[in-house]
Amino acid sequence: MKKKKWFQVILKRRILIIFVLLIQISFIILLIAGAGIYFDYVNWVLTILSIIVCIHVLNKHEKAAYKLTWIFIILLFPIFGGIMYILFYFQSNPRKLKRQIERNIQDSKAAFSLPGNCLNELIEAHPEFKTHAYYLQEYAGFPVYKRTRTEYFDSGEKFFHKVLEELEKAERYIFLEFFILREGVMLNPIISILERKAGEGLDVRIMYDDLGCFMSLPPNYRRRLAQKGIKCFVFNQFRPIFSSLQNNRDHRKIISIDGKVAFTGGLNLADEYINAVDRFGHWKDAAIMLAGEGAWSLTLIFLQMWNLGRKEKDDYVSLYPWKDGPCDCGARGMDCNTVGFVQPYADSPIDEENVGEHVYIQIINQAKEYVYINTPYLVVDDNLLSALTLAAKSGVDVRIITPHRWDKWIVAITSRSYFRQLISAGVKVYEYTSGFNHGKTFVSDDKIATVGTTNLDFRSLYLHFECGVLVYNSDTVMAIKEDFLHTVPVSHQVTLAECARNAFQRIIIDVLRVFAPLL
Repeated sequence: MKKKKWFQVILKRRILIIFVLLIQISFIILLIAGAGIYFDYVNWVLTILSIIVCIHVLNKHEKAAYKLTWIFIILLFPIFGGIMYILFYFQSNPRKLKRQIERNIQDSKAAFSLPGNCLNELIEAHPEFKTHAYYLQEYAGFPVYKRTRTEYFDSGEKFFHKVLEELEKAERYIFLEFFILREGVMLNPIISILERKAGEGLDVRIMYDDLGCFMSLPPNYRRRLAQKGIKCFVFNQFRPIFSSLQNNRDHRKIISIDGKVAFTGGLNLADEYINAVDRFGHWKDAAIMLAGEGAWSLTLIFLQMWNLGRKEKDDYVSLYPWKDGPCDCGARGMDCNTVGFVQPYADSPIDEENVGEHVYIQIINQAKEYVYINTPYLVVDDNLLSALTLAAKSGVDVRIITPHRWDKWIVAITSRSYFRQLISAGVKVYEYTSGFNHGKTFVSDDKIATVGTTNLDFRSLYLHFECGVLVYNSDTVMAIKEDFLHTVPVSHQVTLAECARNAFQRIIIDVLRVFAPLL
């Protein structure tokens, strides 16, 4: 009964927001239509405005797909298109958020290097990784770490078991950052541990995305966490106004325990991720644990977001776990020198650097033997499409596993529209027949792999806050490869004949491809 009540409250909130947005649209239409005798003048002014906006869009440093989408919208609605773009983009909040993020990045920059600099050591040992590592450290600001043990999880169930185990070991602080939280078999035991740890005096924090949890959490959840002693920050609270900022969601998944152990990957804290409920068949996912210096990087990535807009910010050095002694890799008796190099990274839509996309493209472009990819969505721009097809045409074994059962039908149709072009170039495309493949992994040549939160779609690559871990030359790389190869036999390889479409279907697909950046 209680669950039904808060669901009704959330539903009312969603209806209210949609209603307010409709009022804004109606007001703009009536304002223009009500110009009466001045309509011709207003029409000319708005048409000229749309032309100016088109020129601005064409010259803007942005993905070509976004430019084409907006120009198409303006051509379709020449009177309203220009003013829609202005209302959507030209606001103060995105610029304010950008300044705050840039300030936080600058404040935390030195703290990333507290464990030392391993870049030259990596390049000396493995010169083939120079471009990957140099770009992420020297340009994007995410250093290479060596004294780090990694563990890969090929299912939500294994990830969940390990998370509970590591949370119990926390001694100083626990930080969580997720896109989706939903009460149930997965989240409730975690909250119980956090409440107990907070009662013991640990610094316990949770950050979640407001839109991601819009229909999954009760409206008073933040207050309920506070009553348990858990600090909470709701990222980018959704408001009923037209704003490009509403598109910028926190899609990251991070757990940091004392800065010594950290997790990231595709899993949110909801029951479908551990197959406690069946939403789209068996839920296939992936995550990675870092124990050692690499975990500190994910901790700082969390803190950069947590400190947005706060007057009193964290003293990063005080949270550093190895002030009084060397890192032990989070594992007793383990020789850290035998552990591979890692490089956690993050991506922000507020700047003009598409870190996640560049990590993926570098892996594809530098592959010599193979590239194996898990992704729940496959809605890509020309850069990634060209990289994938060129690699396949050049003799690289390129394979992609997507879901057979999809969570969003319109994204499924758009994703499948790329299959024909990819398969024609030699890319092997599979659909995971047991259910929904939500993992986001790349692995190449038995040498390099990445596990993270970034999907192969426009939202993840260009609109969301994302993160991941690049792993160099370790057993974890092979574990990611083996997981992929074990998934292939329970997946269906899509053939070129299955991609055939009639004239009507091709028209629908062409239209969806135009609006792909908005999906």
